[in-house]
Amino acid sequence: MITHILDSLNRQGTVPVISVHHEQAAAFAADAAGRMTGIPGVAMATSGPGATNLLTGIGSCHFDSSPGVFITGQVNLHEQKGERAIRQLGFQETDIVAMAEPITKKTWRVKKAEDLPAILNEAFRVAVEGRPGPVLIDVPMDLQRAQIEPVGPLGPRVVESPDSAAFLDRLAAALGKAQRPLILAGGGVGASRTAGELVALAEATGVPVVTSLMGLDTIPYGHPLRVGFIGSYGNRWGNLALGEADLLIVLGSRLDIRQTGNDTEAFQSGREIFHVDCEAGEINNRLSGCQGLVSELPEFFQAASGRLPQGDYEAWKSRLKSMEQEWPDTNELNDVPGINPNMFMRQLSQVAGGASAYVVDVGQHQMWAAQSLQLQGGQRFLTSGGMGSMGFALPAALGVAVCRREQPVVMIAGDGAFQANLQELQTVVRNRLPIKMIIINNQCHGMVRQFQENYFDGRYQSTLWGYSAPDFEKVASAYGIASATVSEADGAEAALRKLWEDPMAPGLLQVMVDTYANAYPKIAFGRPMTEMEPFFKSVAMEST
Repeated sequence: MITHILDSLNRQGTVPVISVHHEQAAAFAADAAGRMTGIPGVAMATSGPGATNLLTGIGSCHFDSSPGVFITGQVNLHEQKGERAIRQLGFQETDIVAMAEPITKKTWRVKKAEDLPAILNEAFRVAVEGRPGPVLIDVPMDLQRAQIEPVGPLGPRVVESPDSAAFLDRLAAALGKAQRPLILAGGGVGASRTAGELVALAEATGVPVVTSLMGLDTIPYGHPLRVGFIGSYGNRWGNLALGEADLLIVLGSRLDIRQTGNDTEAFQSGREIFHVDCEAGEINNRLSGCQGLVSELPEFFQAASGRLPQGDYEAWKSRLKSMEQEWPDTNELNDVPGINPNMFMRQLSQVAGGASAYVVDVGQHQMWAAQSLQLQGGQRFLTSGGMGSMGFALPAALGVAVCRREQPVVMIAGDGAFQANLQELQTVVRNRLPIKMIIINNQCHGMVRQFQENYFDGRYQSTLWGYSAPDFEKVASAYGIASATVSEADGAEAALRKLWEDPMAPGLLQVMVDTYANAYPKIAFGRPMTEMEPFFKSVAMEST
């Protein structure tokens, strides 16, 4: 149902088409392209199963604020069931618009061919304006054959600056009194492409910065004002810093349960919170009593420039540094046999300095990467946050590699997550994409196994019992990709350097990790976020 569009693109000749092997992979690749460039990635699929296979990736764009334009083919207008009391008239006819509406900013059912140019213009505008996100256009097959006149692109969007003066006055006064302030940078900083403005604000005020998982790449690892990663699996010193802060400035973060823990009273206690977000509904959602400003971050940073005082927080910064030294991430699993995954992520950072991005899947490896990767300025960290979908990393790395062909991309996945879209290894080979694939193989679904260890007395159904993984070195070789396996800590550095001998060639390194290695620290559910496993035990069953 999209053959006519594909044929037209081929004949037109200037728009590159990357053909993948599953529509979900196309959606994840478009998601990553949108995040990397700020320009919507475009994914297309046929009707029926092709369209429904896009939905997980569309949801990923929606929850993680990534601009994307999704185009689905549909059966001919005369083959659509309309108001008939039947399930389907045309072969593979499926109402994808109704399915996609809850997870898109806008959807269109194209009824007339002459409407399509204006719809396309509006689709690209809607995808990027305000909080970025996905849109979907459903185009019947017969309309794709029509000859239509193109229209010019829309002009630039005019953004009205919010009245932030009173908010900034209150924030300036609070900074003047604070002794232990922190900035919490969320995914909105990356989505608005304002990481540079964030760093400038931190330097102008002297306020240290913690980040959420989605905001991990907003401040370089080596910056003196960077503190660390906070949340359910955050750096222990980062969560302790949040516990001691007397002022919190939240920029582009929705303060979900994985950032605050479920004890929101403890999270708010003893501090004033200023919250800036482009969506009013995110402010005072789970928390209450925050000082809120509804604003897009570029406008906020512009208004705040020169308006906020620089403070003397040397004692506070010294305290933060001492906590980091007391609780290093590489010591959380210092008794694990074999390869320490946190230490491995540090070693990976040392050889991957030229990478454009780390694209990370979902699971324990995701948390080890967030805790211990040392991101340089300009390097991106892409993962599936709100959707939390296994199978994200390999196709998302395709999207990054197509956008940044001059630089290698690091993909990190667990053995379970990698199997979810393993077929895209052929897309890597066919397009000669410089993706360095790291498979953290603990031979189980580790994050859920850890959950079962805590709450189900170690009954590992479907995570260890009834689960298996292949030898990924052999799988990669079958696709013609250079590959290797490392099982001992003393061989990790050499294996990584060999992987990077040709930075622009695809390669895969399988890293064997102990099956029972846990991701620590981890918030003890039901307790304040400063009380983390394994030193504290959960007092309630996790629900998220």
